[in-house]
Amino acid sequence: MTTSQAQSFYDAVGGHETFVRLVRTFYAGVAADPELRALYPEEDLGPAEVRFRMFLEQYWGGPTTYSETRGHPRLGMRHGGFAVTPHARDLWLGHMRTALQESGMTDDQVAEFWAYVTRAAHFLVNSADPPQAVDTAEGPRATPDLIPVEETPRPPSR
Repeated sequence: MTTSQAQSFYDAVGGHETFVRLVRTFYAGVAADPELRALYPEEDLGPAEVRFRMFLEQYWGGPTTYSETRGHPRLGMRHGGFAVTPHARDLWLGHMRTALQESGMTDDQVAEFWAYVTRAAHFLVNSADPPQAVDTAEGPRATPDLIPVEETPRPPSR
């Protein structure tokens, strides 16, 4: 079989219906997660679900509807207006993991998909998590591994 005859990942996993199922399961998780749901400005997640499904279908070798209707994906730019923190990334990945486990894909297909979405999710982080307060003998304080600027040693002057 030549490269031009090779089956796309999109077709190998079951095409449109698999991506509909995957993204629907993912967004059901997002809708039930108050922390992650707060990052989505639209009251109805339906349009976000459609956009994400079209993006994934195109990325994995399916129809190019996403680019035809929305232009180049430009993931960094499209997510730049949202505070994507490591915590939000991890919540997002948790819902994606659940969706993948329920997708009907083989273990190898899930592993390939997971490798892509974890790289993409790490790339999209654009904000730090807020410091968490911890109780100390002196009272509440920011996470100990974060040193407040005023406590940062200054380099010796010359």
